[in-house]
Amino acid sequence: MQDGRAPRIKNRAPAAIQITAEQLLREAQERQEAQFVAPKQRVEDFEELHEYRGRKRKEFEERIRRTRGSIKEWLQYANWEASQSEFARARSIFERALDVDPRSVQLWLSYSETELKARNVQHARNLFDRAVTLLPRIDQLWYKYVYLEELLQNVPGARQVFERWMAWEPDDKAWMAYIKMETRYNELDRASVIYERWVAVRPEPRVWVKWGKFEEERAKVDKAREVFQTALEFFGDEEEQVDKAQAVFSAFAKMETRLKEYERARVIYKFALSRLPRSKSANLYAAYTRFEKQHGTRTSLESTVLGKRRIQYEEELAHDGRNYDVWFDYARLEEGAYQQLKEEGATAEEEEKSAGRVREVYERAVAQVPPGGEKRHWRRYIFLWLFYALFEETETKDYARARQIYQTAVQLAPHKQFTFAKLWITYAKFEVRKLDLPAARRILGAAIGMCPKEALFKGYIQMEFDLREFDRVRTLYEKYLEFDPTNSAAWIRYAELETQLADFPRARAIFELGVSQPLLSMPELLWKAYIDFEVEEGEREKARALYERLVDSSGHWKVWVAYALFEAQPIALPRDEREEEEEEDEEEAEVKMVEGDLELARKVFQRGYNHLKDKGLKNERVALLQVWKNFEETNGTPDDVAKVQGMMPIQGKKRYVDEETGQLVEDYDFIFADDEREATVTSFKFLKMAHAWKAKKAAEPAPPKAPTPEPRGEDEAMEEGGSSDVASSHGGDL
Repeated sequence: MQDGRAPRIKNRAPAAIQITAEQLLREAQERQEAQFVAPKQRVEDFEELHEYRGRKRKEFEERIRRTRGSIKEWLQYANWEASQSEFARARSIFERALDVDPRSVQLWLSYSETELKARNVQHARNLFDRAVTLLPRIDQLWYKYVYLEELLQNVPGARQVFERWMAWEPDDKAWMAYIKMETRYNELDRASVIYERWVAVRPEPRVWVKWGKFEEERAKVDKAREVFQTALEFFGDEEEQVDKAQAVFSAFAKMETRLKEYERARVIYKFALSRLPRSKSANLYAAYTRFEKQHGTRTSLESTVLGKRRIQYEEELAHDGRNYDVWFDYARLEEGAYQQLKEEGATAEEEEKSAGRVREVYERAVAQVPPGGEKRHWRRYIFLWLFYALFEETETKDYARARQIYQTAVQLAPHKQFTFAKLWITYAKFEVRKLDLPAARRILGAAIGMCPKEALFKGYIQMEFDLREFDRVRTLYEKYLEFDPTNSAAWIRYAELETQLADFPRARAIFELGVSQPLLSMPELLWKAYIDFEVEEGEREKARALYERLVDSSGHWKVWVAYALFEAQPIALPRDEREEEEEEDEEEAEVKMVEGDLELARKVFQRGYNHLKDKGLKNERVALLQVWKNFEETNGTPDDVAKVQGMMPIQGKKRYVDEETGQLVEDYDFIFADDEREATVTSFKFLKMAHAWKAKKAAEPAPPKAPTPEPRGEDEAMEEGGSSDVASSHGGDL
């Protein structure tokens, strides 16, 4: 504290007992000393009272003189005079204040309240009469005036005040107050007349509805119906009055429902929905749906739900006419309604009407042609045509219309830019179902000639195959392969066809022609299918020849693995030998298998390894060795497994200078024993021993921690960096 700085607060934790500001103020008030309290003045006689009043009046007059426009000062002065029972003086002050501001509502209310407290009822009446005459738009004054008259049991006077008030056409609360007063005194006819005057002044739906409910509550049902009918006639059919009419319709129908006149209510709902536009009658449809759920039959309920969903779809389509998903849902809705009518045994006229609605939806949908010439815009659109034709074929049995729909869709699609194989194939299958095969062939032939496509060839071939027209299928495959000779799947399916027809030389010729193509998409599939074909036929020599051709052209490590596994697996006898044995022994059901040759398989593995080694492919060699090792573990001896294990590489580090950046780069690499020169065999063995020693040390439990660090020995140095140094020392060789 000697340097003048504030003391440092060491403990910033909150106090155990917290004191609020309210408690501080209360304690200050309680502990206030008596000498500072303002003295209380006591009036002992009339002279002192007269002196006190004079002094207060002088103060008030002085304040009013200074702030003449402050109504608060006037009110305090007048209320003080009233508290002294000087009503004449208080009246005088109020009148003087009204001269200053005659439109002050607070002043009028205080003046009248003062007179009422003094039980000067006539004075209060006169004040309210003057106030409402001067300020007729202030509802508070009217409410006070009416309340005064009704409190004094002067109902005719209160009614007279209401009549004066209604002449100014106030808001709805004033009308309802008048009606409630008449209802309290059971003057229901007068209340009905007030409702009539009210709707004449303010013809809003809520007023009509309140009037109708009032007549219903007093058991005047015919009068209530008359009110609603008059309201509907008043609103008419104008578009601006649609929402208002909807509210009246809904209230009218609900009233009939409460009266258990369900047929009347249903007629009202249907009449309203027929007059109102669909886009603006969603709420009415919702009310109608609830009504049918409670009081309708299944048929009427489903019809209501359909109408409600139609409105929803129409609103969505009004925003986006090319929203084809909505068109699909809309069409399914109408188709479902048509099918239900048929199941329920509807008349022919009703069925035709429902089918017409389905056709109308489809016609409106297909009229929304996609813009531009991009196929992605047409994909959903074409299905509208397909579903339309399918509906006409399966539901209405109008085959001529279905054929016309297909023809229109085919003419509409821009085939020069793109085509839809599903459209052509569906059209052709329709003609097949109608037993017009020439027409179906003409359709698919025109499609292939106009816009050849793989899906069209497949569909045409499948149709002829189902019809067992194999010569036509062969012709189509030839056209297909002329169109796309690089398609390996087409060559495979063509050969499989000939295999199914037991024409094996022809299938073999097709495979040969396929693999001889200079360009093929995924040729490995075709080669695999060709080899599998020869294996199934039991032609091991031919399959081996194919593998030899494949490894010569490809040399991929997977091909060598497949070749080796082929040599090891047993295969069936050739077909001609199997047929001879079956003739000799017909009772033997099992097919005899020719055992595989494991030595040949090992030779193939070795050849593949050498081939990959010559190409310098290390990762492929590792993959092949892994498969070879698994093969030996399954079929070989421990010596064979050890031999392959000895060929497995060791992963070391290789350091070299990057030509682009000029920096020394360290990368992992595989080190094979047979890749090392004679001079580096010892280094390789040393590296291998270092890896084994490191693995052994990792498997041993950790020794206890020494109290002082010891210098690292040669073994640890070798463990951390030995293999790296060895690999780096032979970096040039790697």
